[in-house]
Amino acid sequence: MKAKNIYHFLLAAWLAVPCVSSSQVVTPAPVMVVAQPGSDSLKRVDILESRHLTLMKLNDSVNLQILAGNVRLKQGTALFRCDSCVINDNTHTFEAWGNVHINDADTTNVYASHLRYLINKRIAYLDGGVRLTDGKGTLTTPDLEYDLNTDIGIYKHGGKVVNKKTVLTSREGYYYASLRDVYFKNNVELKDPAYYIKTDSLLYNTQSQTTRFIAETFIKDSSGRTIETKEGFYNVATGKAEFGRRPIIRDGKMYITGDNVAIDDSTGISQAKGNVIIIDSAQGTTIIAGEVFRDNKKDRMLATRKPLMIIKQDSDSIYVAADTLFSARLTDLPNKKDSLLIDTLNNTKVVDLNKKEKNDSTNRYFEAYRNVRIFSDSMQAICDSMYYSFKDSVFRLYQKPVLWAKESQITGDTVWVFTKNKKADKVEVFENSFLVNRIEPEVYNQIKSSRMDGYFVDGSVDSVRAKGLAECIYYIQDEDSAYTGINESKCDVMDIYFKKQELQKVVFRSDVTGTIWPMSQKQPSEMRLPNFIWLDDKRPKTKYELF
Repeated sequence: MKAKNIYHFLLAAWLAVPCVSSSQVVTPAPVMVVAQPGSDSLKRVDILESRHLTLMKLNDSVNLQILAGNVRLKQGTALFRCDSCVINDNTHTFEAWGNVHINDADTTNVYASHLRYLINKRIAYLDGGVRLTDGKGTLTTPDLEYDLNTDIGIYKHGGKVVNKKTVLTSREGYYYASLRDVYFKNNVELKDPAYYIKTDSLLYNTQSQTTRFIAETFIKDSSGRTIETKEGFYNVATGKAEFGRRPIIRDGKMYITGDNVAIDDSTGISQAKGNVIIIDSAQGTTIIAGEVFRDNKKDRMLATRKPLMIIKQDSDSIYVAADTLFSARLTDLPNKKDSLLIDTLNNTKVVDLNKKEKNDSTNRYFEAYRNVRIFSDSMQAICDSMYYSFKDSVFRLYQKPVLWAKESQITGDTVWVFTKNKKADKVEVFENSFLVNRIEPEVYNQIKSSRMDGYFVDGSVDSVRAKGLAECIYYIQDEDSAYTGINESKCDVMDIYFKKQELQKVVFRSDVTGTIWPMSQKQPSEMRLPNFIWLDDKRPKTKYELF
């Protein structure tokens, strides 16, 4: 018969039958019995209180102390309570039954219905509705091994920790009571009103309410945002979190990943570092950058360290690179008046604002600052700053903008590129407008004016209207493309038409002055309008140059 069963049998028999005096059975009179001093205090168990105490000698080597009724024992700083117990002096163990309670240095309390305790090793084995608490969180489990030397509790048959509204369950767990850390293993689930976590292993601190992730982990918060990570932490008290090893965050139509991501739910600010990728399927955009800051409450974003924005389309995506990219909602712009968004450049109404538009996928704009470069198969551009609105699909290029389309180059003080189905549809150039169409090296058709409006077909310049002090130099060619002369003219308004990327004809809409030069009288290098410049060396040749 096992020792536990023997003790339980002897205890039950002793409680049922009145004790008799013999050489083997002794029942002392006092209610409180204290062990004699002199032994090691860390290994000695003092009997502080018991209603009944019997000394029983089973044989020459086994002496038992049987206690019952409000039993209180002490070993070092640890206090034990129970309804009854049996102390074996030979094996240096005791077993306790009924309302078992261990108080370890006033910091940890353990409750159970049964306890087997190794006195010298100070290890407790508890079962039957085990409950451990450190004042912050409470662990419940069918059975528990608790080491009073290290303040470590171990369970391997399922456990649950409750801390305020947070409930954490797992198959195995290691409870570090002095540190208030719990290490959970196997089928770990954490449920909280703010979030849900499922993983194989994690650490949780009941005092700071901090969860540390050390294995592949899935997180879902109350807003529906999900996070897949392999390492990091989340503090439910502060709302701050950090994730490493390229976590994946899905927030509505937004996909975010990077080497490291930090989130502060209290402020709504998040920061992603290292090879950051943000895909917005609602906008059809992708951001690639070294570092990205997001304000989730105001739905705005700042990307730095070689950021690149990709505006996706079927066959000709648009790539935008700059030193800094910024995106926010149109409805949050400060220049609003009478519920209308007024474009600051030409004071025209751009969009009616109402409540529905705040959640509209087109209620966004992008800004790019310093060293802006734009690439698509049909169009390329550079400038110092750019503004793009998803509402009207217009690229507004400022400070020395240059636009290229096939063999044509357009410059001016400000250039607006209107897109349709994410392809160049129209261009408006304000002040110092200049169009250069390269025929062959050193041979250029040129148009110069105050204002210029150009129209595109299939990514190529189809026609241009030049207004205000318009000037042109273009090479006249016959049907076989042979040069027959050079037209140098001035006019207030002129229309220029292209065919197969080459200048086909120029139509003068008002009084014109000028000269048609024979080819023999002029060298191509002489035929240049004032402020002519060809900037092909600055033109992005491929999208890979932008990365």
